[in-house]
Amino acid sequence: MASYDRLRADGTPRPLKAGDTWWYAAVAGEAAGSFSTRVRIRTRRACLAAVLLLTVVYAGLVLTATGRRWGDAALTGRRADTAAATVLREHPSLGGLTTLSLVAGCLLLLAVGLLRKRYALTVAVGGALVTALAVTGLLQRYAPRPRLVDSAGALLPSGFPSAQTTLAVGTALGLALLVPYRHRGLALLLGILWSSTVGGYTVAAGEHRPGDVIAAVLVVLAVYCGLLTVLARRGKVRPAPRGPLALGLLVAVPLAALAAAGLAAGVWLLGDALSLPAAAPYDPEELRIAHRCGQALATGVTAAAGLVLLLLVRRVDVDGAPAPYRLGGPFVEAAGVQYDDDAVGPFTPDRDHEIS
Repeated sequence: MASYDRLRADGTPRPLKAGDTWWYAAVAGEAAGSFSTRVRIRTRRACLAAVLLLTVVYAGLVLTATGRRWGDAALTGRRADTAAATVLREHPSLGGLTTLSLVAGCLLLLAVGLLRKRYALTVAVGGALVTALAVTGLLQRYAPRPRLVDSAGALLPSGFPSAQTTLAVGTALGLALLVPYRHRGLALLLGILWSSTVGGYTVAAGEHRPGDVIAAVLVVLAVYCGLLTVLARRGKVRPAPRGPLALGLLVAVPLAALAAAGLAAGVWLLGDALSLPAAAPYDPEELRIAHRCGQALATGVTAAAGLVLLLLVRRVDVDGAPAPYRLGGPFVEAAGVQYDDDAVGPFTPDRDHEIS
């Protein structure tokens, strides 16, 4: 087999040998154990896992009475949470700033792709973002759920999943794929912090329940894992050099700490939040606990999604440069052609060849 089929443990290919030819590079991505195959397998599994978790969240928080009661309590508890209520009251412009930041994030995503001249990858990332928004809209419109009405008897629109969170998390993960590989971790960390803030604001402002934010994160993660699977299937991934360990820890440790703290706090508070009585009136303290539990879980899931993507694309460059090849083979070597770094194809420069 050629030297492109399997990489060394440190990510560098073996030295080229006589007889290595360009057509091996074409099939290397499909060889068992190749780099592209390994990336495709793990991203496909992550996509299926995200879809499974989304199904569990939908069944637990939308279809069950306990889940709906917890979501309603978390939504109502924003008024009992004096800290969140004070911030929203003293800063009424936060809603406009959130919308402005979403627009700026989309423009930044487009600008980075165009400035780096990664047109195909920019189109792919934009398509993934549009797909995530389309899936969100379809779930909001057609996913079966109990009919919810307000005090006046009007039917309430569904907010499952949250479109704002889908756009924010999709922009953050898309930027992580479009920026240069050495800046991916920092871009992902900043993007996750920003998208967590957007999701937390939608819950604190009463626009969405915590389950809506969690579902949006899982939708985006599933779509982007599917995108990476397609890129690996088409041979658009390649090994990236090992970066400084300190830089990797600088990104991975805060994401892991935020995910662990958010999930742990949310699960710890969830026991008290699920013990709400089946009917009103509710204790304001119980409502406040339900709200903070939802905020913690939403933040933890968002950070965990960023950490999962960071691990999936660890030492994976998605710029899609072609695999290296060289002139080789018995016919070319017999012709006495010297090795040329700029040579293209398996034939001699004088093109004096025949296919029979």
